[in-house]
Amino acid sequence: MGSKRIKPIRWLFGLWAVYGLISCGVYTFSGASVPAEVRTIHIAQMRNNAALVLPSLSQRLSDAFRDKCLAETNLRLGALGQSDWEFTGEIVDYGVSAAAVSGRETTSLNRLTIVWRLRFRSLSNPKAGWEQRLVRYADFDAGTPFQSIENELVEQIVRQLVDDAFNKAFINW
Repeated sequence: MGSKRIKPIRWLFGLWAVYGLISCGVYTFSGASVPAEVRTIHIAQMRNNAALVLPSLSQRLSDAFRDKCLAETNLRLGALGQSDWEFTGEIVDYGVSAAAVSGRETTSLNRLTIVWRLRFRSLSNPKAGWEQRLVRYADFDAGTPFQSIENELVEQIVRQLVDDAFNKAFINW
């Protein structure tokens, strides 16, 4: 009879331990590690400084990064200059280039590349700040009109860039 009581107690203890880790703000199920004293985050609208500009890219990238950070951490949005952690940056390149050349010097694959420069600043620990250049690309068949697949490729690359930025900021890869 005693062993039946021990199992629910162990289960409750395990549940309590997981709740304690999450509520302290030290760990989340996404693997993000956020110090307990960090409560607010500011993610600025990313400027688009690329020579070729996709008008919606700045908004899409900024929103996707903001959404991921809020969904996978316990942080709240704050104002620039008043938040515990702040992210600023810009899109520095957006372009299509040849990725593979086939016979007769024609292109068989093209590549869409997006380069994002991201800066992190911690108000409580200025030495913890960093700047990272994130680069992602997607290849596509050269016979496919770029306009017909541009949105799909951009979505794919934005997801990858946001994952890279989140990992750098919260998982410290």
